[in-house]
Amino acid sequence: MDYWILVVDDDVSNLTVANSILSSESMRVSCVKSGAAALKFLSANKPDIILLDVHMPEMDGFETLKHIKENENTADIPVVFLTADSDNETETRGLKAGAIDFIAKPFVTEVLLLRINHIVELTRLQADLAHEVEVKTREVINQQKKVEKMTVQIVMALSGAVDAKDTYTNGHSARVAEYSRRIAELAGFSKQEQDDIYLIGLLHDVGKIGIPDAIINKPSRLNDEEYAIIKTHPVLGEKILERIEEFPRLVTGAKYHHERFDGKGYPDGLSGENIPVEARIIAVADAYDAMSSKRAYRGVIPQQQVRAEVEKGKGTQFDPVFADIMIAMIDADTNYDLREK
Repeated sequence: MDYWILVVDDDVSNLTVANSILSSESMRVSCVKSGAAALKFLSANKPDIILLDVHMPEMDGFETLKHIKENENTADIPVVFLTADSDNETETRGLKAGAIDFIAKPFVTEVLLLRINHIVELTRLQADLAHEVEVKTREVINQQKKVEKMTVQIVMALSGAVDAKDTYTNGHSARVAEYSRRIAELAGFSKQEQDDIYLIGLLHDVGKIGIPDAIINKPSRLNDEEYAIIKTHPVLGEKILERIEEFPRLVTGAKYHHERFDGKGYPDGLSGENIPVEARIIAVADAYDAMSSKRAYRGVIPQQQVRAEVEKGKGTQFDPVFADIMIAMIDADTNYDLREK
């Protein structure tokens, strides 16, 4: 058996007996005579198990065990107390301190070997189990990453299909998603929240799949009847996305990105913080991209005019917090690169 045992006892005769019994089973045995010597030994070595005498001068077993457990390099080594005491108090104190078992002195050969074999086998089984859990956890994480990557690819493909319906706004959904993620980042949202808002932004216009191409691609402004049809796309988007139960928040961007902070938007006329935060972010990003992109009936609106419109919409059309962040993004974009190319 390839076990390495450290025996710590101030009584040389106990060390001799323990060494004789354990060595007979082909175990590797190291012996030291004090707690201080044990800690020095452990600073450079890591045995499989430690047999530690309770009663020793200068540093007893409890104090030695405390140092062992406080050191991250030795804390996981199983420690068995050696003691001639038979009182419950010593045993209770030892177990609370981190010892996993007690072996009585004087040693009984069969008992000592059985205890040692059982403890080391159990410890190695636990280590093997921990390793297997680690391996399986990595496999699950890798699989989750693959699924997440595939999900993003599917969402991007779907958003691309939506944008393909509109001759004049190619890439609109991807830009709105990226602007939304940037706003969320500057607002202090977590990385996961930023990624979620990006996906929500990609599908904010998915309802346009159900809008006739003739209306979407009309080369002039819409009449009232056509505009009423366009205004149904948030509800159509809700119907499409509500079936994705694993990510219910996808619906919020599609359904509510045309709500206004003052309550005058559609489809439900929500106002203020009653509008889901994702939709409030996307609303600003969506409006910015609409103004900074070409249309059949106009070119790209000049940057300062776009800025003025965002400023004008603070507190009415837009959440003022996210409008201010969008304005800061515009001010930082000195070359007007943040737009359709």
